Amino acid sequence: MIGPYVLPDDVFDALAAGAGGRPAVLLLLRARRSRNLLLLRRALDGPCGRAVEPAADLLAGVERVDPEAARSVIDGPAFGTWAARTLGDCPAHHRGGCAGRDLAALAVLAAVRAARPARVTVPVREGRLRLPGLGTVTGLGEVPEALVVVEAPAGAEGAPGTPAGSCRVRVLTAAGERVLPRDPSRPGHGWQPVAVLDARHRGLTLRLPLETATPELPALETASAGPAAWQDLLRQAWELLVDNHPRRAEELAAGLNGIVPLPAPARGVASATSRHAFGTVLTSWPADPERLALTLLHEFQHSKLSALTDLVTLYESGGGPRLYAPWRPDPRPPGGLLQGIYAHLGDLAFWQERSGSRHGPAQADAAWRLAQTRAHVERGLTEAASHVRLTALGTRFLERLARTVRDGDRDGTGAGGGSGGERLARAVARVQAGDEAVWRLRWAAADDTGTERLAALWRAGRPAGPLPAEDVRAATGAVVGPGPEFGRWAARQRGAERARPAREAADAVLAEPHRAQGWAELAAAAGEEDRPGADVLRARTELVRDLCVRLTARQPAPPPGAAPPRPPDPLALAAWLADTAVGTDRSGVGPAADEEGAADRAPQARRAHPTRGSGRVGRGQPAEAGRAPGPASGDGLAVPVESGSGEAPVDPVESGSREAPVDPARSPGPDPAADEAPGASAPPGQADPRPVLAPARTEHGAHRGAGRPSVDVQVGAPAPVEGVRRVQQGVVQGAQGGLGPAGRGQRSGVAEGPGAPAPPGPGGGPDAGDEPGGGGAPGQKTGVSMSQNARSPLAKTSATG
Repeated sequence: MIGPYVLPDDVFDALAAGAGGRPAVLLLLRARRSRNLLLLRRALDGPCGRAVEPAADLLAGVERVDPEAARSVIDGPAFGTWAARTLGDCPAHHRGGCAGRDLAALAVLAAVRAARPARVTVPVREGRLRLPGLGTVTGLGEVPEALVVVEAPAGAEGAPGTPAGSCRVRVLTAAGERVLPRDPSRPGHGWQPVAVLDARHRGLTLRLPLETATPELPALETASAGPAAWQDLLRQAWELLVDNHPRRAEELAAGLNGIVPLPAPARGVASATSRHAFGTVLTSWPADPERLALTLLHEFQHSKLSALTDLVTLYESGGGPRLYAPWRPDPRPPGGLLQGIYAHLGDLAFWQERSGSRHGPAQADAAWRLAQTRAHVERGLTEAASHVRLTALGTRFLERLARTVRDGDRDGTGAGGGSGGERLARAVARVQAGDEAVWRLRWAAADDTGTERLAALWRAGRPAGPLPAEDVRAATGAVVGPGPEFGRWAARQRGAERARPAREAADAVLAEPHRAQGWAELAAAAGEEDRPGADVLRARTELVRDLCVRLTARQPAPPPGAAPPRPPDPLALAAWLADTAVGTDRSGVGPAADEEGAADRAPQARRAHPTRGSGRVGRGQPAEAGRAPGPASGDGLAVPVESGSGEAPVDPVESGSREAPVDPARSPGPDPAADEAPGASAPPGQADPRPVLAPARTEHGAHRGAGRPSVDVQVGAPAPVEGVRRVQQGVVQGAQGGLGPAGRGQRSGVAEGPGAPAPPGPGGGPDAGDEPGGGGAPGQKTGVSMSQNARSPLAKTSATG
């Protein structure tokens, strides 16, 4: 029977605020465990069931004698990724190469931890037999599989405190026999153990396997940064976290379960998180304790949000990756945008503390990164509020998240008060405006018909009218940042007193209209000078550029002896597009190209324009009254870090690389992401860029794919939790519930195991959303419920809680 979990209001709100604490993490961990159990049930009932069943039998037997040993495997980094792969496209299940067979390697780990005798067949690939959590047997030759035999001394089975070394593990193949060392943590002939990193400080302990043997995660050599180096680095990073971020350190101690080394990128640090592996951090060698601490904070935020969205729906599904995220060089889907915002809250807390505890150049560097991170989050919040179809809970979630950002910026500068903080805010705003302009030139395509219409209206001296709808292309293949030229310009902004004069930047653009860097400088300068049309230069750069090029190419030839006509002024064009009352020439010839003052004559009219700050400039329709304002003209984004392929290993929620701290234009730490952060407050005279979220939308029209277990989540009053062992028999009763007013909430039917405590907590269902971050639709079934599988009982397999 499946009983309801409960996600209390205060836990939901605490998670929305960015932290949540140890109790919230334990609830999410229990929910993810239940989700994994439901996935196991589905795997057994699916086409891969025969391949899964022997290992599932072994897990069930382990659970009977040592529930904690079985639970540790189901909670571990490899189980969720194994289940996701097995339940996905597995065309080899009918040929004996099914991914479901990899569960056997996890079952071996459970048997060793429980000191339970076992015999199970494990796949061998490329001569290597991987046993996640234990290690890798190498040099097995061209054999498809091996029989692993676990032998335990009499009386050791299930005994509390039984050391792993009490078991004898034999690996049998057609070529012969291998015997693993009695202590599996020690290297041996043809045996590479998984190193376990251990950090202790002020009563908090963090134990993380340096997991390089997991079947579903990359197997990478760590010779360049071996276990001893990782151990020392983790110890220092852990001391930093416990001393300066004690509450978040408690979360990490409760939820982190492994580090997977990644290959080092050309620059910076690459890091990622898999939405299927709760608490597992994938990262390249961080080189210093501060970078590792930041990476752990950042990536664990992704894990928390992924687990939370198993339980609640924050947004309606649909729509491709078309959204702007200032920390990424590529367009993002709604789920990726929300993941990035949330993960940057970890960065925000980190740099908030560092900027207040450092001195000299180190303090200045931390203050820059703090202001940059805040600008990231604020701009991301604006994008989400304007373009993501949030549910009522999603709106509530982002409102509390935005409140955290505002509360952390009480002095209004994001980096300390006074003129120094204002100067820093202006510098960050310049980089952001330039970055967004470059991003739009790269990904947004101007509509030819709409641009031609605007060109005709300009030549006729008529108002521009509605702007053409934007068209943002999806990224394909590997994506890199905006390039070294922009990076050098952005780095210079940190020490610059002000931007290049807008008039000078506009002349440079006219000389080289196809040079993206020139448009970045123009957007930054227009924003800093509060020019009319600054928003259009930043948020519809591609439209202004294409219109400028089109008008220049079609200028009439001058009469003999007359000076050639000047090309259209991009400042005047932007002002005309932003406010049709500005820059119009009643003569019918169109606004004069040299009349930059025309834009200055009506600054108040431009500020009152309905699209100003709406975040909807150029979306093909004017902003509705009362919608969330977008960023002010100076509220742009920091330089996106260079990232690798848009599809990182193990289906990460976020992935990317971070630039080294010496580059002031780059923000270190994981880039899921580098998906995250709020924006600096606007310079004097500009509107406050901090977002006001759009009104709650209560429709829940997300379509969920068939074949997914049902999920009902309750946010509010507690309810009892039933045991999970009955999942093996297919006897599942989902709790009915729905989304009500705050305080009533939702319930989630999930599987829970015997012996597990039953405090109120969320329950999980597998991947209820169509994309990462979507979550299960509140109060509605999202697929095939477990009770529909009752005719395929698994009497021998016990799902653990």
